[in-house]
Amino acid sequence: MAIKGLQGRAIAPLAGIAIGMAGMRTDGDRQRIGAAAAKVWPETPCYATDDLETALMAGESDEKTKSVARVLILSGTGSCCCGRKPDGKTVRFGGWGHILGDKGSGYEIGLCGLKASVHFLDREGRWPLLGRNILQALQMNEPEELIDWAKMAAKSEMAALAAQVFAAAAKGDKLARGILTAAAESLAGDGVDCARRMVKDGSPVDFIFAGSVLLKQPGFARQARARLLQLWPAARVTRLRRDSVCGALELAREHFGGRAGAGKIQQINAPEHDTTLLPASGALSPTEQRNPRSKNLDRMSLSKAVALMIEEESKAGRALLKEKRKIQRLIQWVVSAMRRGGRLFYAGAGTSGRLGMLDAVECPPTFGISPHRVQGILAGGQSAVWKSVEGAEDSPTAGASAIDHRGVNRRDVVIGIAAGGRTPFVWGALGAARRKGARTVLICFNPHLKMPAAGRPDLVIAPDVGPEVLTGSTRLKAGTATKVILNTVTTLAMARLGKVAGNLMVGLKASNGKLRDRAVRIVEAVTGADAMAARAALEKSKWRVKTACQRLR
Repeated sequence: MAIKGLQGRAIAPLAGIAIGMAGMRTDGDRQRIGAAAAKVWPETPCYATDDLETALMAGESDEKTKSVARVLILSGTGSCCCGRKPDGKTVRFGGWGHILGDKGSGYEIGLCGLKASVHFLDREGRWPLLGRNILQALQMNEPEELIDWAKMAAKSEMAALAAQVFAAAAKGDKLARGILTAAAESLAGDGVDCARRMVKDGSPVDFIFAGSVLLKQPGFARQARARLLQLWPAARVTRLRRDSVCGALELAREHFGGRAGAGKIQQINAPEHDTTLLPASGALSPTEQRNPRSKNLDRMSLSKAVALMIEEESKAGRALLKEKRKIQRLIQWVVSAMRRGGRLFYAGAGTSGRLGMLDAVECPPTFGISPHRVQGILAGGQSAVWKSVEGAEDSPTAGASAIDHRGVNRRDVVIGIAAGGRTPFVWGALGAARRKGARTVLICFNPHLKMPAAGRPDLVIAPDVGPEVLTGSTRLKAGTATKVILNTVTTLAMARLGKVAGNLMVGLKASNGKLRDRAVRIVEAVTGADAMAARAALEKSKWRVKTACQRLR
């Protein structure tokens, strides 16, 4: 570990540590770095951030400039901006990678060089100077060779072509000059937009240029500076002259200077949403207790083990019956929300979150509703559906951010699912939903939770299903109980919304052969028509079951 390798180099007790690393974007990232540092310096506080803030702090500064906002404009292989207010709060702008962002970067300049060259060939029927430079650099003979190369080129390889754009521009090539003018415009515009997120137009702002494109191409940097001064006349523009590590030292001095290194690792960039609102548990959650019936599970006969698993799983239903009235109330809330145009959201991590995703995904084909009416929010996002995402569930800010970006409002219902009841991601989501006026519900399997009144959801469903056969494996009874609750809520809510006739799915989306056959049988059962008439009505109704039934009545 790189951090451990630094342990012996400290010549005195450390007052604090500042660490900046590329790619650090989330609270989970910062917590992992803090935890790694704590293993080496357990009693030393740590400030974990990304390499943009350390570079920003490495810029020229004095007491006067420290009192104004600062914006780092970086253009290298990629591009992004980072702003910092005098009070230490930071603003990130860009950093979305070369597919979604990296405007004005070496990658974009190189790619634009390729595109401009082939477009010029199509328009003029001849290959331009810029194109000749690119072919020579890549040791290619024909423009057609660029097609396969571009498909396979790494980000760094594409960015390397920026050198050919600069070379062609130096020889007066209009295509290359146009590309660089647009790139300088883009970088200046992003820097100004970053500044506007911190201060009002016209306020003094220090802009710092960084990255190989801006630092190694002085003509381009002058072009970007000129445009920046046009957009923000009160700008002071400098270039980064010190290594980023100097900025890490500045951050350490700022946060820990003159203090003894006491206390555990701390996170200076504290989440906006207060993690102290997480509930306590008056006793160990049943989900974490050992089941006395399965202590010899590894030595039990297969016959007895199978019987034990089935018997234990059956306890989930009995426990849920004790929560029947609360589940009824939840269903009524969901029906009311749907009738006024609202939506149902599930928020969870791991197994709990995946079960929410599963129910949400199954609602459109089962009931014929739009996918946006029932949505799953999973800690760690899409990749967490297939694999574990380390630390994803530990960030309440990530849960709150997901709620913000889904546009949750007062017409919606948000159900947080957390087997043990204390998942920070879930509580962050519930807190954000409550602030937006949505109905909030917690489903958990820990009856010992002690929740502060300020953070308590509108409804808590906490059946005691007892310890799992495999200690802590909440994909077992807790997972079974979760699926039963979610299935019950959506099935009965949709029945009351007219998506069910009797016990038949009249909202069914007949998207394949099996479902079309089922649709025919449903129409037969509802209307009494024969199979031929039912199929004909469905075809005329574009396989909408409810419409076909109405045609035959």
